[in-house]
Amino acid sequence: MKKTGLFILLICVCSLALGQTQTGKASFYADKFEGSPTASGEKYKHSKLTAAHKSLPFGTKVKVTNLANNESVEVVINDRGPYVDNRIIDLSKSAAEKLGFVNQGLAEVKVEVIDAGDGKSKSKTASIEHVAVDEKEFYNFEIERLLPKGFGVQIGTYQELVNLMRLSDNLKNSYKKKVTVQVKVINGVKYYSLMLGPVSSRPKAENLLAELKKKFPDSFIVDYSKL
Repeated sequence: MKKTGLFILLICVCSLALGQTQTGKASFYADKFEGSPTASGEKYKHSKLTAAHKSLPFGTKVKVTNLANNESVEVVINDRGPYVDNRIIDLSKSAAEKLGFVNQGLAEVKVEVIDAGDGKSKSKTASIEHVAVDEKEFYNFEIERLLPKGFGVQIGTYQELVNLMRLSDNLKNSYKKKVTVQVKVINGVKYYSLMLGPVSSRPKAENLLAELKKKFPDSFIVDYSKL
């Protein structure tokens, strides 16, 4: 049975205060995203010192320090992400080059807010179950219960529905593929596995996986017949 409706979500954002620090892993944008629109509407340019963060308002300036070599760079938040567990910031390639981790792919970093923003985001901040989102987000959903066939590529498993919605929208726009969600219950807790596809054959799934690995290195192929 197919259901179509407008899912309206009104929640607020919890972010780092001025001067606070956050430590964790940083990644950087793949070359294929050059010229693609970011969540703020600006186009990504590898030459600009910008970054994606899950909660900081657009326009926030942060200092990022590579803890391995103590190199630092200042970047402006203009996108949302990264959408991989255990990563706290996704940097433009030029910022990653300044921090000296392009060859490694990932770096352990410290992120410090040094400027609370340039007025691009006027939303107040609040905390709702630690979900990091913009103050107002609207999603148009067409939902259909499926028995998928063929293969898909799993991006990750999430517990927060809003993270699932945002990433689903990002994937559909970036890769022009259908997105499938599998609901799982593990030890009494409900989780949502997000997959791109289905595609009809394993070779097609392998091609899709190779493309996705550039942005989502933990992704893997799923054979729907074995689920």
